[in-house]
Amino acid sequence: MTSLLGRVRALFTGAHELPTGFDGELEGEERVLATATGTHGPLVATNHGLWLPEDSGARRVGWHLLSKVRWQDGVIGIVEAEEWQWIDGAVLLRDRPRRDFRLNAAGKLPDVVHSRVTRSIRSTQYRELPGVGGARFVRRGVPGRDGTVLQVRADSGTDEAALVDYTREVARRLENVAESGE
Repeated sequence: MTSLLGRVRALFTGAHELPTGFDGELEGEERVLATATGTHGPLVATNHGLWLPEDSGARRVGWHLLSKVRWQDGVIGIVEAEEWQWIDGAVLLRDRPRRDFRLNAAGKLPDVVHSRVTRSIRSTQYRELPGVGGARFVRRGVPGRDGTVLQVRADSGTDEAALVDYTREVARRLENVAESGE
């Protein structure tokens, strides 16, 4: 349970204490934005990402790698993306299976998570690709880094060769725009 002093400090500074049972190690400039307790352990939102409880200890997922987040009936559902291939500065993503965390006391965590995931997205476009399928191209900010990264999430069944070719073309166009200062 959070101490009275901790709650007062959070009220005035916006900083929150780490919950009991949290075993992650925050970086020097990482600050706590919200916490929640769940049946699997504590969840902690920081300016760098969302710390999730794992069997091996807490693990942080950067805001740019949260594909989908759903809050319903006291359960937060998290779909995390994994980077599987880099192509000329763009990254192809695959979604991991959704994980659900039942929260006993959600506090501001769902709102903070929604806000941070939304703020990480700079632009998004969907493109049908030659052959079969399509992909979503998303430019996202990465916590602790300047600029954005181009993420590509293909529809199921999309032709992988066409995806790689089109991603390379888009990445080159974006690089040319950046170099020309447009």
